[in-house]
Amino acid sequence: MTLPILYSFRRCPYAIRARYTLLMLDVSVQLREVVLKDKPQALLELGGRTTVPQMMCHDGERLEESMDIIQYALRQTNRSDLELLWPTSPLKRTKIKTWVRYNDGWFKYWLDRYKYADRYDESEEFYRKKAEAFIKRLEMRLCHQAFILSSDAPTIADICVFPFVRQFVGVNLKWFQDSDYVNVRRWLNGFLECREFEQTMTKFEKWTPEQEVVVFPAQA
Repeated sequence: MTLPILYSFRRCPYAIRARYTLLMLDVSVQLREVVLKDKPQALLELGGRTTVPQMMCHDGERLEESMDIIQYALRQTNRSDLELLWPTSPLKRTKIKTWVRYNDGWFKYWLDRYKYADRYDESEEFYRKKAEAFIKRLEMRLCHQAFILSSDAPTIADICVFPFVRQFVGVNLKWFQDSDYVNVRRWLNGFLECREFEQTMTKFEKWTPEQEVVVFPAQA
C-alpha cells in the first residue's frame, strides 16, 4: 500500500508534534522536507493552504492540520499503550483538548510576540510575561505529577505542548534556566533528552521530485 505523504519542516512545532506522534505509534509516512522560502511545486499545486505539516493519504484525503495528522495516526494503531496517549475516558479527552486549545490559542499568540518582539510595539519582557501565564499553569500541574494529566506516561496533551514550550525556552535560555519553573524544566528535558525526540528531529535534505522516498519513522 502506498504510504501517505507528509510535507514537514523540521523545526516547526506543529510538525514536530505530528512526527513525534507518528514515531510513537510507529505509523509510517513518506516524509518530504520543505524549505519554507522555497516550497515545492507539488505542495503548491494542492491549492489552498500551503503551510506545514500537511499530509496526503493514499485515498486522496488531505489533512491540513497537525491535529488531523495526529488523529489519523491514532486511528492506524491498536497498540496496547494507546490508552495512555489517548485515553478512552471522555473527561480525559476533554482535558487533553482543553490544553491543546490553550496552547494553540493563548500561548501561541503571545509566544510569537515574545519570539519576534522587535516586530511589535511592546518589549520582549512584556510579551514574555503574557506567555508566562501558560508556563505558570503548566508548572502548577507538574508540581504534583510527571506529566500534564498523569504521573504514569505522557498523553497527546504533552506531545502537543512541549514543542511550543521548547520555542519559549529558546528565546532566552538563561532566563528560563534561572527561573523558578523547575518542574517545567524537568518535564521539558524529559522530552528533549529522549531517543524519540532525537529521531523526530532527524535532519533530511530538502525534498525534490527526483529524490528517493524517505520513510519516516525509519524502518529497522
